[in-house]
Amino acid sequence: MIINKTKDIRPVEYYEEITARSDFSLNLKELWQYRELLLIFSLRDIKVKYKQTTLGVLWVILQPVIMVVIFTLTIGAIFPNIQNSTVPYPVFVYSGLIFWYLFANGVQNASNSMLSNENIIKKIYFPRLIIPFSSIVVALFDFTITFLLYVFILVLYEAEIDYMKFALYFPLALLINLLVIFGLGTFFAALNIKFRDFRYMIPFMLQFLMFVCPVFYPSAIIKMAWVKYIFMFNPINAVLELSRGIFLGSQVNWISILLGTGIAMIFFIIGLVYFRKTESYFADIS
Repeated sequence: MIINKTKDIRPVEYYEEITARSDFSLNLKELWQYRELLLIFSLRDIKVKYKQTTLGVLWVILQPVIMVVIFTLTIGAIFPNIQNSTVPYPVFVYSGLIFWYLFANGVQNASNSMLSNENIIKKIYFPRLIIPFSSIVVALFDFTITFLLYVFILVLYEAEIDYMKFALYFPLALLINLLVIFGLGTFFAALNIKFRDFRYMIPFMLQFLMFVCPVFYPSAIIKMAWVKYIFMFNPINAVLELSRGIFLGSQVNWISILLGTGIAMIFFIIGLVYFRKTESYFADIS
């Protein structure tokens, strides 16, 4: 007698859905795990930006240079005593524009980054923070080019600077600027996904802020006490204070620097928290 001990074994179908975490977590460790993808996105965005342009990276240089010429021929000519220092006005303006364009380009690139990568978001999962972060790296690449021109301008005008302060103030100004860019950029990127009309407001807002921030004029010319008080809470004002504090004879208001740094950190935290809280439904509403 033969007993058939074989059983009817049927294949078990197994599905695993990879999605973003439903519970809130900054999960910065995950960003490090996907660092190669961040590099790939950054290189892709840089290549796309300059691949079809005739002048290439010269556009990065021409933009601040043209603005320096315009401000020098207008503001500098009409108000020759607008600054109370021995720093040549073109050097003074460029020292502000170099950080301003990093801020403006970084915020605008990050704000539109999620919409520009809408198709990728719908297909696969990866840390969504990589998208706005990679777009900010593009702005940082442009900043590196304008910084090299800045060094050339300092040598050309024989500007008297304190090299010790330059080594300390310049990296600190860059750090504060990046905190603001990351914070506002991620916050606006998340808003742009939900409110599509918001992207049209950002260029106008940045244009308005350029005149509010002391980019082409020193903050010392502000005489009204309540305006000075508002300026002290402006993190971009702290960046410009540090940028111009490298010149001999220039004084830095450290209270303004500390307040600006604190506000920059608040922007950074709010932007990251809001982005991570809304990240789970990006693929559904994009």
